[in-house]
Amino acid sequence: ISKSNVVDDMVNSNRVLYSQGETPDHCVVIKYVPHVGDSKRAMDEYTSEIMMGGTNTLVIHNTCEDSLLASPLIIDLIVLAELCERIQFKVGNETQFQKFNSVLSFLSYMCKAPLVPRGTPVVNSLFRQRCCIENILRACIGLSPINHMLLEYKMHRPETIVIPKTRVSKKDKDIPKESESDDTDCEK
Repeated sequence: ISKSNVVDDMVNSNRVLYSQGETPDHCVVIKYVPHVGDSKRAMDEYTSEIMMGGTNTLVIHNTCEDSLLASPLIIDLIVLAELCERIQFKVGNETQFQKFNSVLSFLSYMCKAPLVPRGTPVVNSLFRQRCCIENILRACIGLSPINHMLLEYKMHRPETIVIPKTRVSKKDKDIPKESESDDTDCEK
């Protein structure tokens, strides 16, 4: 598995930016240099189009120890994998508890190229991978998943509007009241 394949997977998983068969112009070259040992040196150049046909280029040089960079990820992978071994769940009206598939695809958040069970779509969106882990942990403590749609704020019905509570000044004994315009507070 190469970094080029990861770019291709990311493009294939999101057809908003690129049409079918279209890919970004990219080139990945990795060279092993024995003299530098564990020191990883990376030079990345990203060019994007800006207003009126102009271009913007970011050039990044990064030097770090590869094994030190990976150590926290390995620890997190071990902790989450061990936790997942303990989780059992039922779906709907099932009578027996089941465990996760042995290929823990949601741990792909910490890997370059995720492994998934046969027939499962590959998700290379870092945000979606993290949300998956968060929602599994939320389910473990009985909370509903977060979907980031905020539908309760997108409806036209007045009864769905939530008015946030604010605190009044100390002289009014910190009694919560409904939000009002704070224009007068600026003058005090």
